[in-house]
Amino acid sequence: MQVYLSVTPADCRTAMQYHRRLAHVAYRIGPESRLLRQNLLMQTKGGLMSLSDRDAPPIARPEVLCREIWQECAARSYAGVLADFEAAPTQDRLSFLDRLCTLLHRNKRRLYLPEVYARQVNGAVAIICTALSGGSFCQRLQEAAVRFGKNRVALDVQRLAMDFTLPSPTGRGRPLPPEELRELMDRLTPSTFYSAELCAKYFTCTQNGESRFFLYDDADTIRQKIRTGHSMGFPAAFLMYPEVHDLLPQLFPRSGGTR
Repeated sequence: MQVYLSVTPADCRTAMQYHRRLAHVAYRIGPESRLLRQNLLMQTKGGLMSLSDRDAPPIARPEVLCREIWQECAARSYAGVLADFEAAPTQDRLSFLDRLCTLLHRNKRRLYLPEVYARQVNGAVAIICTALSGGSFCQRLQEAAVRFGKNRVALDVQRLAMDFTLPSPTGRGRPLPPEELRELMDRLTPSTFYSAELCAKYFTCTQNGESRFFLYDDADTIRQKIRTGHSMGFPAAFLMYPEVHDLLPQLFPRSGGTR
């Protein structure tokens, strides 16, 4: 399994001290279906292109955009494209992604897509979010493997941190910033437990007369999620640098981490 750290050009040098397999968050779709690029280090080579559609207009000329993406991939030896698309699927985006997937596949490269897009783009690798607050983590991955095939599933290893007030009939908690979680754990020094079903850690407490449940990831659970995906034969996993920057020494020890 290839583990990629998604990083902007501003954080690239720092990230590379720990891990060299990067997804470069430096590309977006501009007017007239042109590829726009932030300032990358001149020596940037390898890894993946991470392409955003945020605020992008309709893709009226997919052939132009595909050509420019391929030229950039070839020039920088990218192994593929991570299309980090946030908008709901539309026909122009699906048409572009289908064309891009064919082009990349023909040149032995991969296209990674959010699950909702991968369902409609034949041959793309579906990115499955690992941050679950209910159900079974392993079952979720097994269902994805059945639907797409194990070679077409990658993990979006989002760092989980959620605060639930009990009882929680909706099963939805409040997202908890990592610094708030750290402050809380330092103050309470709680007994923590591991949920094998969710592949995450948790603890409980009572505050202001309310029962609270905190579910979170640390370096151990992140590594376990990656190991589980690896054991199932998935080709890749993605970590976001802003989410895990404080865990990098544990996730990628300089003495023996994947470089």
